Amino acid sequence: MTKTRIGVSALALSVAMGTAAAQDPAGDRPILDTIVVTATKTETTAQDAPLALQAVNGDTLDELNAQTFDDYVRYLPNVSFGGRGPGQSTVYIRGLAVQPISVLLSGAQGTTPNVALYLDEQPVTAPGRNLDVYAADLDRIEVLPGPQGTLFGASSQAGTVRLITNKPELDTFGAGFDASIATTKDGEMSNALEAYINLPLVDEKLAFRGVVYDVTQGGYIDNVPGTFTTDPAINPQSAATPSAVSYETADNNLLAEEDFNDASYKGFRGSFLWEITPETTAYLQYTHQKIEADGVFDYDPEVGDLDVTRFFPDALEDDFDQTAWTIESRLGMLDVIYTGAYLDRQINQSVDYTGYNNAGGFISYYTCTYDNPAYITAYDIDPQFITPGGRECLNPAKGVVIDQGQKRTTHEFRVTTPQENRLRATLGVFYDNFEIETVDDFYYLATPDLGFARNAPISDAVQIDPSLRPAGVAFFNDIRRTEEQLAFFGEVTFDLIPDVLSVTGGLRVYEIDSDFEGSSNFADGIFQGSENTDRGRDYDVSGGHTPEPLETDGTVFKANVSWTPRPDTLIYGTYSEGFRPGGFNRGGGLASINPAFPTVETTYDTDEVTNYEFGWKAELFDNSLRWNGAVYFVETSDLQVSRFDPENVSILTFIENAADAEIFGTEGDLTWAATPELTLFGAYSYNDTELTAVNAEVIELAPVGSELPLVPELQLTSRARYELPLGTYNAYAQMGIQYASESFSSLADEIREEQEAYTTADLAFGAGKDGWNAELFVENLTDERAELFINEQDDIRRITTNRPRTIGLRMSYNY
Repeated sequence: MTKTRIGVSALALSVAMGTAAAQDPAGDRPILDTIVVTATKTETTAQDAPLALQAVNGDTLDELNAQTFDDYVRYLPNVSFGGRGPGQSTVYIRGLAVQPISVLLSGAQGTTPNVALYLDEQPVTAPGRNLDVYAADLDRIEVLPGPQGTLFGASSQAGTVRLITNKPELDTFGAGFDASIATTKDGEMSNALEAYINLPLVDEKLAFRGVVYDVTQGGYIDNVPGTFTTDPAINPQSAATPSAVSYETADNNLLAEEDFNDASYKGFRGSFLWEITPETTAYLQYTHQKIEADGVFDYDPEVGDLDVTRFFPDALEDDFDQTAWTIESRLGMLDVIYTGAYLDRQINQSVDYTGYNNAGGFISYYTCTYDNPAYITAYDIDPQFITPGGRECLNPAKGVVIDQGQKRTTHEFRVTTPQENRLRATLGVFYDNFEIETVDDFYYLATPDLGFARNAPISDAVQIDPSLRPAGVAFFNDIRRTEEQLAFFGEVTFDLIPDVLSVTGGLRVYEIDSDFEGSSNFADGIFQGSENTDRGRDYDVSGGHTPEPLETDGTVFKANVSWTPRPDTLIYGTYSEGFRPGGFNRGGGLASINPAFPTVETTYDTDEVTNYEFGWKAELFDNSLRWNGAVYFVETSDLQVSRFDPENVSILTFIENAADAEIFGTEGDLTWAATPELTLFGAYSYNDTELTAVNAEVIELAPVGSELPLVPELQLTSRARYELPLGTYNAYAQMGIQYASESFSSLADEIREEQEAYTTADLAFGAGKDGWNAELFVENLTDERAELFINEQDDIRRITTNRPRTIGLRMSYNY
């Protein structure tokens, strides 16, 4: 038997994903498969759904050898991202982008992304850290461009990405595996193994489906030997003392390693489907995944191609467990669905932060000794911390250790009327409770020798980790953020002319309560007597918080008109709105101690997005050619923009509703079953983005008229697949090409620079028989070094790039 996939798959704005060509039952001409989607939370064919939709079905994921987030995003031309490795990306759709906040600060101060990420029915969106689910046994990945606020709620401003897993099948046994090995140019070997099984049980009323995977991706970036010395031109010491200053040099000899950015994905998923009655089913699924990654996934061109110099261990563990459940039933004329999920994600990460020496406003205080007699007398300094022979700046190495937990519980109840009715509706209620707890310990290795006391939480503050910190922790965040949402939503459609002209109206009414509590703590040095004195900021007492949670409520709308002038053509127009929550500024509302930034507010508000869209879907030449496309205009106001200002430690990071912007764009795809053997796919996106107003009080943005960052104006992708019998085998050849034009790295004027255009290509050749398949593949054929994200998030300019040329062999079997 061949492997059977349950559910439905999508390809409307397909971005070169394509659908397989089938044979016309009445002849030998090729036609395109009919595809069913659930993007409207009801089943309909992709060509009948009056909305833009990009999707990749499970078979196409297999064909593209797409495994992780970075793999499948590059085949979606209207999706971009800013990221620095596994589980550390922020997704953008249709050009609505600002540069992401560093993962060092995402838990304490990151904004909620403006693209919602879903795993099946649960939103799993998080500041600065995408849930990087390995694409094992996925039924499909759906991308819904444009605001999806009515059906998918908060953060669906620019769009929604849905990862849909395969569900158990009640009447079919299936099993299979996929194994691969690959080598990367000037890098390490990679390997992957995944397997699944589908077991019908109990007279085909109960079924189990399981999948396991173990994947290792070899490194390709080198941590080369090097040294670091604090630059006296950036952090001058002579102004503090007339004595000579000596600078200690740090080296990374113990950490230097070739190909040090290896990563692994290990996980399993098990699910049960129970047909309680012919009208009622229950579904339960448990998923576990662990990512382990070393090193960094961006390189320093000043050091060398694919080279960095790091002085503190870089390592990541990203673990998540999700339990999800769904009950579906038919009650009279209504389809009733209750679905819920609980997500528990734990992140442990250490990051080199030595570059902060070149940015921090108080580096000398945490790095250098003192010999000023006035200080010695005034503060009664212990003689062991005095250097009368001259001032010394000690080991400059610095790093951060992050311990972050994310917990999320969601519930949704919805009812749907029969879809064959002239008047039909989907109505529901949604509840979401999301919590982030982050403990970020910043190590300054010189502080123990300088007489700093061991750091501890403020006595009366909310404490996630009440323990005394290890020696060397000069600063830490101990913060809890919560977000509770209740929403009522619905979409109603009425056929003005049955099967020809329909109108849809959508509405979501929501209320979100956001809270922020905890503290940031500074270690006490010799001027404080080298004893812990609760020196820091309790956000419930001294700013960055209000006595009550931040309440955000509102209503978003959607209106749609769809016209079907002929059975194979659909034309539609849409007006839609989206929203994302505001939040608290960790250092806001403190004008008395922030004289340089007196206007930083305690809170920031939601930014507003409005989308006007015209689209079409057409099947031509007897369903052998499919052309889908859209033209849109997007207005956004009060755009949430973050700033990190290390020279002002009383505020450090804050978010401001800083700008307005407009986006004019178009996207589309062509799928052509040229012959029974040859299928061609092509897709494009064009985004003309422009800042129309700069409302910033304290953030220095690019001038009005500038493009938004991280969004190539033009993206193209194409793929050709040729299948033919070769004796008793089914052979194929496939080639794909992706192009992205220039883009900009940042919205902040000071660090904004152009990222170069790039083109990448992939090849694959394979053959199969009786469920077996073998494939030779080449990814990044020309060894292109794409500039995906130029950043200074660790205070040293680095470039996130794609994996170098990789050649591999895959073997699979499906029963």
